[in-house]
Amino acid sequence: MEKIWLKNYPKGVAPEINLNLYQNLIEVFDEACHNNMNRVAYTNMGVHLTYGQVKTMAEQFAAFLQTELKLKKGDRIAIQMPNLLQFPIAVFGAFKAGLIVVNTNPLYTASEMEHQFKDAGVKAIVILANYASHLQQILPRTEIKSVIVTEIADLFPFPKSLIVNSVVKYVKKMVPAFDLPQAYRFRQALDLGATQKYTPTQVQQSDIAFLQYTGGTTGVAKGAILTHRNILANMLQIVSWMGTRLKKDEEVALTALPMYHIFSLTVNCLAFMWYGARNVLITNPRDIPAFIKDLKKNPCTIITGVNTLYNALMNSPDFKTLDFSKLKISVAGAMALQRAVCERWRDLTGTILVEGYGLTEASPVVCVNPIDGGDKIGTIGMPVPSTEIQLIDDDGREVTEIGKPGELCVRGPQVMQGYWQRPEETRQVLTADGWLKTGDVAQFDADGFVKIVDRKKDMILVSGFNVYPNEVEDAIASHPGVQEVAAVGVKDEHSGEVVKVFIVKKESSLTEKDVIDHSRKSLTNYKVPKFVEFRTELPKTNVGKILRRALRS
Repeated sequence: MEKIWLKNYPKGVAPEINLNLYQNLIEVFDEACHNNMNRVAYTNMGVHLTYGQVKTMAEQFAAFLQTELKLKKGDRIAIQMPNLLQFPIAVFGAFKAGLIVVNTNPLYTASEMEHQFKDAGVKAIVILANYASHLQQILPRTEIKSVIVTEIADLFPFPKSLIVNSVVKYVKKMVPAFDLPQAYRFRQALDLGATQKYTPTQVQQSDIAFLQYTGGTTGVAKGAILTHRNILANMLQIVSWMGTRLKKDEEVALTALPMYHIFSLTVNCLAFMWYGARNVLITNPRDIPAFIKDLKKNPCTIITGVNTLYNALMNSPDFKTLDFSKLKISVAGAMALQRAVCERWRDLTGTILVEGYGLTEASPVVCVNPIDGGDKIGTIGMPVPSTEIQLIDDDGREVTEIGKPGELCVRGPQVMQGYWQRPEETRQVLTADGWLKTGDVAQFDADGFVKIVDRKKDMILVSGFNVYPNEVEDAIASHPGVQEVAAVGVKDEHSGEVVKVFIVKKESSLTEKDVIDHSRKSLTNYKVPKFVEFRTELPKTNVGKILRRALRS
């Protein structure tokens, strides 16, 4: 299919990017630091670090990795922490030392950590003390030789650092006892690095930047191989797309999604860095009252998040006290954006909330809605520059008919090299000519906008008819008494499967009949849920994606 989306491409956005601007991510970091030396780069819990400070500490950390730990180019280092000031210093320090970063979800169990560390061949780890007891359990069974432990407030000024760390450890009791006598402290690592000479490492576009693990909610986690070229490409694609609205040296970005997640990593930590933006790091986005206090203190120009995050914010009584006069745009990704959430956000903030789409294997951004007002609610927008997409049917043939669904396939410079040491799994998703099979069912409209119908594996089959959970959830979410909803298929002896929904109430008076009657207004009969179960909360990943698999089981 021809690139039908280009006829409606946003004004000012070129269809292709220039991949020769930078040789590696280190050049982007150094350029941003040089141009914004005294500008605040990161804010966390009221503490600020300038670009100059981040560069100094990143090079100290790189020198520590090179001289004290004797790590070599290509060695893997795991980073396991939420959004803290230490995170970008560890990442950019690792890059400057030529290392490969393995981001690790802090909420992993000990067995999940063991699998990832052994699979990636991790040799060193930077870990928050809150999770060090898990590391202690599995450390002898891994190749990890060096451990750096950090606490939440390690980069806060004294005495705030002492107070916060003491409260977390002794009052809130959030740090289980651990015994890692060989471990360095993060501050100690920086101090040691400051006494050594940092030696710049030659890093090419083809060198691996991240082993970004994915698939943990649907099977064994696999490491997507993302090179400096992959991440650079996606960063430049995002910059090109946002360039019509965002300006250098004036943006303040709300970073609530954890930076170990590929969405926040590429968009917030890297692309916004190109703008010289200040990232406001939210360490615990589930603490909505504290979250809103941060928003009050730090009026943002751009917000990124997931559907459940926006929904939770708007359901807080304090949300209406916030000032959104500086907010230019909000972006939703990682899960489907419900129309009710999108429309309510626009009503309450007066700004657009646009949906994008990506996946870890594509660094991650594939499609985004235009940010100039030409967005279409209910779609994921259009492919970003230098990106091709096509739809294929179950027989692998391209779907060219407008409106007909097919599996979404992507080709572009942001697509991964494959899964780390998993050639068979790689062959299943990457074709010989570079197409990535996403496993998502999508359709084009006549204007070139793309709509995700659903994940193939989440599809519900009712008497031979396909029912897409997103469609059911979108219809039910528009009921004023519904706070959150998830739809799954359950076995039925007559029709094979029927629809069941799990709902968190916004209004206590909401009944099963209310839900079903409301569904009938917009859903054909076989899509209307046959079962409704009310819950106080829905299971989610650490970034807020609802775990349908957990609900099905």
